[in-house]
Amino acid sequence: MTPATHFAEREHLICTVARMIEEDKSYWVGGGGEPLYTILLAQRLYTPGVQYITEDGVVSPKALLPWDPLMTMVASRAGYRALQWGTMNTAGNFAQLGYVDIGILNTLQVDKFGNVNSTVLGPYQGGRGRRFGGPGGADTIAAQCWRTILMTDQQKRKFVERVDFISSPGFLDGPGAREAAGLPAGTGPWRVVTPWAMFGYEEKSCELMLMAVSPFVTVDMVLAEMSFAPKMAPKIATLEPPTEEELTVIRSSLDVEGQTTGRGQWVELRDGKYMLAETQGRE
Repeated sequence: MTPATHFAEREHLICTVARMIEEDKSYWVGGGGEPLYTILLAQRLYTPGVQYITEDGVVSPKALLPWDPLMTMVASRAGYRALQWGTMNTAGNFAQLGYVDIGILNTLQVDKFGNVNSTVLGPYQGGRGRRFGGPGGADTIAAQCWRTILMTDQQKRKFVERVDFISSPGFLDGPGAREAAGLPAGTGPWRVVTPWAMFGYEEKSCELMLMAVSPFVTVDMVLAEMSFAPKMAPKIATLEPPTEEELTVIRSSLDVEGQTTGRGQWVELRDGKYMLAETQGRE
């Protein structure tokens, strides 16, 4: 495949996670947008037989592409030729029985133990905070899937020491807390991926750990966009850029109008080095 020379940050994010998709694993995808695009991109290029459940309980669909990016749930094109049209409870039951390996979620705010907030920024009591849509099925995805991949932007306001409200559980207060709360042993957050970096979790402390950075940023740039200092892997790897083949699928079939990938900064290859450009989003 051919390394891309120009791409948007969120295109890079989608491509990074798509390469993490495994053929013999089952996935529960939260909502539409980036999480769903990663599965569909992987099906096109890497893992054609991978099985997934949508957040609203459609089992193993064969999505009709391209489509309107806003019609990715409770929609005929998204659920075309599914093995089963269920509900969110259907998907939750499969996960509770241990049949769903990995959940993929977007997140508004994440803390060092992988707890996710998609409900409110600021105080919850008295309606003083800024309210959002809430977790939908993300709380069950984070609670019941064996592993969870979180996708978000690299911004200080999103990476906080402690989330304002736990909408979906990570490792809660640290080692042993999930099990003490009654969640299945051996489950929990696995990766957090942003356009700039990839994080895992240190096994002993259950704390967020920086593992890799994108080729157009530095470690210091990533850390500057966090409200706390993460653990550091012994060696920080460099993520691969998108390929032209991946971008062709994203732009022609998944996000044709750039409603998801059109936000954020543009990256370009100049003099053999990837750099953040002055322009914003896709051109």
